[in-house]
Amino acid sequence: MSKIVIPENYKPHLNLIETEVAIKMIKDTFERRLAEQLRLTRVSAPLFLLKNTGLNDNLNGVEKPVSFTSFELNHDDEIEIIHSLAKWKRDALYRYGFERHTGLYTDMNAIRKDEELDNIHSMYVDQWDWEMVISKEDRHIEYFKGIVSKIYNALLDVEFLMIRHYPQLGESILPEHIYFITSQELEDMYPDYTPKQREKAIVKAKKAVCILQIGDFLKSGVKHDGRAPDYDDWKLNGDILVYNQVLDDALEISSMGIRVDEESLKEQLEKCHANNRLNLPYHQNIINHVLPLSIGGGIGQSRLCMFFLRKAHIGEVQASLWDQETLQLCEEKGVHIL
Repeated sequence: MSKIVIPENYKPHLNLIETEVAIKMIKDTFERRLAEQLRLTRVSAPLFLLKNTGLNDNLNGVEKPVSFTSFELNHDDEIEIIHSLAKWKRDALYRYGFERHTGLYTDMNAIRKDEELDNIHSMYVDQWDWEMVISKEDRHIEYFKGIVSKIYNALLDVEFLMIRHYPQLGESILPEHIYFITSQELEDMYPDYTPKQREKAIVKAKKAVCILQIGDFLKSGVKHDGRAPDYDDWKLNGDILVYNQVLDDALEISSMGIRVDEESLKEQLEKCHANNRLNLPYHQNIINHVLPLSIGGGIGQSRLCMFFLRKAHIGEVQASLWDQETLQLCEEKGVHIL
């Protein structure tokens, strides 16, 4: 059964060609602003990785990557389509020799076959993955907030540009500053809500929010959301969410964090009963201080385009696959799927 919801009287502000032109404008502008704000250099990224390197993102630990073998490559190891480049990027910082407060960004294209398809989720994931070298002195929450604010400034620039070019999109949604709140403070504020209900409530009130410290258990005994134990430090991470006016809901556009050091890696793997990962090359390189300390994240390209173009369905801004029921519903409601 389709999980798609099309709002009553929804009508796209831009036709198909206008949408494609606007998507290019959004991506070009945001990419440039992001690189300027964080002093990032664009690099090329892989579509697949060998499983035993431990470099593929485990996401919540239950999703299975698309995998295959090659007659020309290692027969004893599977090749996995990436879920994201969270770990690969940190390894790349080391290989490229980036210095403190400089880093990289790249276009990440992934296949997540276990994704539940709805208005904002697709099997095809496209995002900017970025990573920057930091020092031990930078590993605190105020530094993290400062980086979030720089990314938010880039979002403000793009929204201003799009409304200027396409006034039919209406007034701006984003406030001048993003609002910060920890996942525990959010639970304390809305103790009877589910995590998703809390997100909707706070984002509807503030319009742009960064929810901090995601991955560990809250006082209630549940997690706000899942995080793999071996890339973000759960005390020093967060999600950026904006208010999706079309769907009247929160829209997560970025998950990011200061990455684990030796201590937080061991602590979080212990909590997740995943100490077996410590022997993987990537994890050994953290423990032995080969890899630099870093901060990084992913920023959804199609999610950003949905938000700035006031679209109801992610299929309006990216080409993916959808079930027949979804396609039929979208056609009936005037939703133009690419």
